[in-house]
Amino acid sequence: MKTLMLVRHAKSDWGQPGLADHDRPLNDRGLRDAPAMGARLRERGSVPDAIRSSTALRAQTTAKLIARELGLDAASVELDERLYGSSPQTILRVVGELDDALGRAMIVAHNPGMADLAYDLTGSIGEMPTCAVLELDFDVDEWAELEFQAPVATRFDTPR
Repeated sequence: MKTLMLVRHAKSDWGQPGLADHDRPLNDRGLRDAPAMGARLRERGSVPDAIRSSTALRAQTTAKLIARELGLDAASVELDERLYGSSPQTILRVVGELDDALGRAMIVAHNPGMADLAYDLTGSIGEMPTCAVLELDFDVDEWAELEFQAPVATRFDTPR
């Protein structure tokens, strides 16, 4: 059994003209929502064995705030530049490269790739609001098998 946790980054700040998209920080709401979602995951006992995040500042910050609420240190967040602006296929490629000894993994990235992947995997969840968490359980032994299987259980949560 493998559990894939898809997390869209928390709400970001658009208030700094000229700042590159990659460098946008979280706004106040994002800084509140990410720890709150981490606390909800902790309460459910949903702690990932691995966290992979986009290199964008807003995604990194989201991942690190969630990790802290889960009792993990910032070093547990591994950055992967392929997750910035990624397609569903690229996200699945990153997931497929995970160590098969891991049972639960979290990916923190961006729309539209996250929403498109959520729909591809569930056939029903077509929107990933900021800081949404979609947990998908798959009856597989290898991460690379996920794209060929439907999840056996899903849990979807948003900050609002």
